Amino acid sequence: MMKQNLNIVPFVSVDNMMRLVLHLGVERVMKDIADEIEADFRRWPLFDKTPRVASHSDVGVIELMPTSDGEMYGFKYVNGHPKNMKEGLQTVTAFGLLADVNTGYPVLLTEMTILTALRTAAMSALAAKWLAPEGSTVMALIGNGAQAEFQALAFQAICGVAEVRLYDIDPAATKKCAANLAGSKLKVVSCKSAEEAILGAQIITTVTADKQYATILSDNMVGSGVHINAVGGDCPGKTELHKDILLRSDIFVEYPPQTRIEGEIQQLAADYPVKELWQVMTGAIRGREDGRAITLFDSVGFAIEDFSALRYVLGQLKALPKSLKFSEDLDMIADPDDPRDLYGMLLRKKAAQAA
Repeated sequence: MMKQNLNIVPFVSVDNMMRLVLHLGVERVMKDIADEIEADFRRWPLFDKTPRVASHSDVGVIELMPTSDGEMYGFKYVNGHPKNMKEGLQTVTAFGLLADVNTGYPVLLTEMTILTALRTAAMSALAAKWLAPEGSTVMALIGNGAQAEFQALAFQAICGVAEVRLYDIDPAATKKCAANLAGSKLKVVSCKSAEEAILGAQIITTVTADKQYATILSDNMVGSGVHINAVGGDCPGKTELHKDILLRSDIFVEYPPQTRIEGEIQQLAADYPVKELWQVMTGAIRGREDGRAITLFDSVGFAIEDFSALRYVLGQLKALPKSLKFSEDLDMIADPDDPRDLYGMLLRKKAAQAA
């Protein structure tokens, strides 16, 4: 077991996160994170909840996503800059922190670019587990960028999807995604249009990046009896679905005050009725009503999901043998001999340097 020194904070770098994920297995990590999220959604009322604090610019957004369950506090810093892709940079980057509410001391600092990709895919598949038609095995995956492979593998591991049908306006992205999934057990079909991709699909996942009101799916493309996992519409002025699809769908969201600002439902009236996914998981409301229903998970990502992922990583660091170290120790918290004498600590350092 890893002993926690209150003044030393474990830091999980990108390299260590990759090592940890590969040690545990990508599919296992996403299944485990989905379980953590579901457990936290079942205790939803315990959490502090607020829409993420966003700073928007013409080219993107920088956000803080905080929450607490009364015992632990967590936040994620995350950006979304679609234009970065053309500059050879990541569209989304992130890091996160967990702290002990009792002391206010941080207990974990970690990269969250990779971890966000894992938890986003885990959340998508978790929602589909509750909402998709029973026996769904075929998924259309429209948008084949950085998130695509994670989505495909999460739906395979959690929902039993056996075939993914890929489409992206950039054929190179589809080629990349198909090549990366070649070693999986999924049947991968590369398509030349969105219309071709959704043929025979019971689940449709849209995960595109452009910051604009886009119509990735038009109303006439979507028949009855499907589940739509809308991931790409995640900030003001950024949507993927035609408004008429929303009007035909049972819409499920994470946290309505945030989704009404950022999700597909920003196209609808502020009081348009939607359903909260946590209530489906607790049995308070029903999910899919019947086989012909169109269910829509209007996914924007919420702080509780990141909190779940952060707690999962901390739990793994504590549970793994000492011989397997996937973090570095950061001297992050000042530790004077007398808590009231912080300046004296500085003077002693000066004296030590002069000696």
